Amino acid sequence: MATSLHTFIDIFDASFEGEEEPIKLSKIVIPIIQRDYAQGRRETDIARVRTRFLDALYEAIERTPITLDFVYGDLNSDGVLTPLDGQQRLTTLFLLHWYAAKKEKISSEEYAFLNNFSYVTRYSARDFCSYLIKHEPSFAIKISEEIIDQAWFPLDWMQDPTIAAMLVMIDAIDEKFSDVSDIWKKLKSGAISFYFLPIKDMGLTDELYIKMNSRGKPLTLFEHFKAELERELNKVDKAAAKRVISKIDLDWTDMLWRYRGDDNLIDDEFLRYFHFICDILYYKAGDTPLGKDLDEFALIKLFFSAENKNAISNIELMESYFDCWASMNEKPQDFFERVLSNRHEVGKVMIEERYKIDIFEDCLRNNGDWLGNGNRSFALNRVILLYAVVVYLLNKGKVSEEQFIRRFRIINNLTLNSEFEMSNSETRAGGNRMPNILKQVDSVMVDGRLNLKLERNFNAVQINEENEKLIWVYNNPSKADDLYKLEDHYLLYGQIEVVGLDKPEYFSRFESLFKCNWDLIDCALLTMGNYLQKEKNEWRYQLGSKKMPKAWTNLFHRSSAEGFETTKTSLRMLLSKFDSFSDDKLKKLISDFLKEREKNQRYDWKYYYIKYEVFRTGRYGKYSWDNLTGKPYEMVAMWTERNLSQNSYQPFLKAIDSNHISKDDFGLRLVYDGSYVQCENSAFVTYSSENNEEISRIDICQDDEGTDTEDRIKKYLEIVKVEQASEEISDIMEDQESKDIMKSGGNLEFEIPTEYRNPHTVEVAIKLLEHYLNSQEKLITYGDLCKKLSFPENPRNVEVLLGEVSFTCKENGLPPISALVVNKDTFIPGNGFFEAYYPEVKVSDRDKKFVEIYKQIEECSEWRALLEAYKTLS
Repeated sequence: MATSLHTFIDIFDASFEGEEEPIKLSKIVIPIIQRDYAQGRRETDIARVRTRFLDALYEAIERTPITLDFVYGDLNSDGVLTPLDGQQRLTTLFLLHWYAAKKEKISSEEYAFLNNFSYVTRYSARDFCSYLIKHEPSFAIKISEEIIDQAWFPLDWMQDPTIAAMLVMIDAIDEKFSDVSDIWKKLKSGAISFYFLPIKDMGLTDELYIKMNSRGKPLTLFEHFKAELERELNKVDKAAAKRVISKIDLDWTDMLWRYRGDDNLIDDEFLRYFHFICDILYYKAGDTPLGKDLDEFALIKLFFSAENKNAISNIELMESYFDCWASMNEKPQDFFERVLSNRHEVGKVMIEERYKIDIFEDCLRNNGDWLGNGNRSFALNRVILLYAVVVYLLNKGKVSEEQFIRRFRIINNLTLNSEFEMSNSETRAGGNRMPNILKQVDSVMVDGRLNLKLERNFNAVQINEENEKLIWVYNNPSKADDLYKLEDHYLLYGQIEVVGLDKPEYFSRFESLFKCNWDLIDCALLTMGNYLQKEKNEWRYQLGSKKMPKAWTNLFHRSSAEGFETTKTSLRMLLSKFDSFSDDKLKKLISDFLKEREKNQRYDWKYYYIKYEVFRTGRYGKYSWDNLTGKPYEMVAMWTERNLSQNSYQPFLKAIDSNHISKDDFGLRLVYDGSYVQCENSAFVTYSSENNEEISRIDICQDDEGTDTEDRIKKYLEIVKVEQASEEISDIMEDQESKDIMKSGGNLEFEIPTEYRNPHTVEVAIKLLEHYLNSQEKLITYGDLCKKLSFPENPRNVEVLLGEVSFTCKENGLPPISALVVNKDTFIPGNGFFEAYYPEVKVSDRDKKFVEIYKQIEECSEWRALLEAYKTLS
């Protein structure tokens, strides 16, 4: 039997070739073996399919007629059609024709053919179709509500999935077509048609239906996606459509199979990479996906349909972006492990340890997802790096792997140092930079050069540095590995300007220096000069830190802060002192500096900072000065990274009496009964708490330049006779602080970084710490931890939140408490934990490493204090 074109109206009067005589189609019956009507289901994916289908029908009614896909099935000698394929479309057309007939008050004789469409999947669905045709909706209220309220509608019908889905579709049709006129007339005129293929005497067994229709299993989003993609590609280029669909089913599926999920499907992985490709197409067109409709079907229409004049080139790009992985002679994972590493290795590019080495897998797993803190799971920097790899794979014929590694290192350095420039927002200052960033990547990866004329792309300072390094490596090839090792230092991550290129011997000296005690480095640097930097707000200053790397990375990376050149000069002066460094050498520099200041009686703020440990908080290295030049002794040591807080303090006051620092006054006063003391630029002044009048003062002798000529801390202590002055007063103060800590049971002053304060992370931290402190069994599985949470979370995703808890531990100098959350089978943390924090540990050594971490956690007495810090945020 041949195919023919029909509408839902005329097919009931159509005749088809029979064995002996023509057969007139009299009924369409959905058999028991068929699955329920699905297009009206409420699931998100189905809702998207429903919306798209109704949009297409709306366009057909209002503008351009449409021909739907084939409908085919068995037509028996009695003229009863049993559909093999097309049930969903036929049911929706039945409901649309019913709606048009009722809305436009078409005579019952004209729509009588609707009685010849029926379901026999359940008696309830059959009876519902019959009653529905007789029902006259008022259109005054929601149609489904009115139907459910009818006497003929038993409430248990709502348990029938086909009826429930039909009601949803009826309401959706009404919402879409309520303002459309002459629907029936346009339907009769052939606005919506379909090809029908009758199949005679196929023997419609249950087995055949199961094979043809996957009984009870609705089409997946990916199956709908493939069908829609094929439909649109066919309109552009039939050969390309056939080629692409074949590759999806064969080559690309084979390539993605090794990345399949627990469901043994590659659907999600394919769509995540498809989204990556569409993002690139946005950027290449000078646009951004931000704020756009990122529905897969909308993207097909936008980039790969006949509506896009560049559809052919877009299809070719999509093919090449998949083909480049499918045509590799090795597993992508093996390639990435050969050229990338989470630590410095000769001949490899170092990737931040928080990220997966296999960038392609990262995209397939995480692209399009968002973290609890509002950041992308597969961030723009990862998009750029993956794009760089794809560009290389597409140009392997003219770019060697050695050239790739060198060029990829440049791109990695640029991304690491362009945090504020990597933006795809049109509203952000600087606008959408991604189009030009990708152009810069093309220039580097293909031609091996930086395009210095290209505007608004990566950070301009880093671009210039990378260009200088390209020239330097060309002239000094034997020293290239030394430079790369310096670039990979965890305090520099690619930006080495603070060390410079003119003295290569400084490369190894920098590494040697930062193997020493950071507190000693901080003090030794200050003996070289005022290396601090003033931030843009002009009141907050950056110095080093004995604990936190972030303080040093802020100093060593040129930014909007003032004083980078001074930092650079001080560092290079220090590097010039020795071929290699040790704590003893640094102590000698510091001792000589203090002796010189004491001999000449010049006690500037640097002297106090170096002499008395209380000045160095060990936190973020942030200090506040209203007037560093005019009033250098009126400084405040900050406890947080950005703002003054109750834990901030005036270090001169804390040095003389740490027990009476007033938290209510941000540490700017020593408060006693009836009085308080403040440190002013040239005196300690005591005021009355009652009327703020001055009670007494201890003036500090200063020279004409306003520099102390006597140690104001010693003088105060001598006068008030709190303690005897001594040359070891800093040790005494440190001992006193240690006693205070012991007395309070631990360090109660913890700061949770702002970026790790989202409510879900805070709750995870609280539940984990409470479990550890209150349970005899200290370990807990990922699944059991999830059960304690008030919000839905699965064990796989909770690792992200635990990672933020661990970063907080790291910034507070604590071992990672997240190590207590273990796999239910191995009783050690999962792969993600070790890959993020201990990538150097072999899989075979993880048990041993876990025991070491567990001991550190047990030996730490700060967990209750950390719990209290988190509870203040909950």
